[in-house]
Amino acid sequence: MDQTRHPDVAAQTATLAGWRAVLRDLAQMVRFYSRLPLPRLPFESDAHASPDFTQAPRMLPFASLVIGLPSALTAVLAAGLGLPPLVAAALAVAVAVLACGAFHEDGLADTFDGLGGGWTPERRLEIMKDSRIGSYGGAALVLALILRVAVIAALIDEMSLPALLLVILAAASVSRTVALMPIVLLPPARADGYSSTVGRPTMPLFGLITGLSLAIAVVLTGIAGLSISGVVLGLALALALSAAMTLWSRQAIKGQTGDIAGACQQFSEIAFCLGLLITV
Repeated sequence: MDQTRHPDVAAQTATLAGWRAVLRDLAQMVRFYSRLPLPRLPFESDAHASPDFTQAPRMLPFASLVIGLPSALTAVLAAGLGLPPLVAAALAVAVAVLACGAFHEDGLADTFDGLGGGWTPERRLEIMKDSRIGSYGGAALVLALILRVAVIAALIDEMSLPALLLVILAAASVSRTVALMPIVLLPPARADGYSSTVGRPTMPLFGLITGLSLAIAVVLTGIAGLSISGVVLGLALALALSAAMTLWSRQAIKGQTGDIAGACQQFSEIAFCLGLLITV
């Protein structure tokens, strides 16, 4: 059939291809950022292919909701069963770590080991690539886990369980989106690093997905009955911390790595929740 003679067929084909691309990007973002079991989609040739970061992050705000759901449900279930807030929060964070295979936590530890322990960009990158954990990385990881547990416990004390579920999902979306800042603004620090092979989101794409994650957060927290001022403050704090990490990375290693983005995600999650707590 000549599709030039049947514009409706051509339009339907283009629409189908567009939806397939959207679903593929969503699946790739879930697989890349988590260990959640997601089967190969019928139209995918390779479920384990590396995502194209020039395009796939457009679905990251939505994929993050899927990734954050196990942790959010755990927090609600544990608190609903009457467990103390600190215990419920610790279980929620444990599930979040398991769901992502400690992906972001590993980046945080490597970042602080490298940036804190080396004296030259080359040495810092060498330390960051080392699988062993040092005192800087260990301290940063422990403190981040304590803060994450503490803020979720505080949220449990301050809001209803349905609101808690929505807030944790909003934090998951905002934090992973904002964490792309160093990838967008800085070149890869290693010519042979993973971030140099998958591409980089453009600034317009980063602006789009940041706006999407903000809209998602506003809708979710609005349903939860929270003030928009908390979302704005949380996003501002998350952006500020990611900007600080980006500047530090530029000065320390002349670029970025995936570890830097992992550290930004951890800080952004904590910052967003702190912004909500301040305004509750």
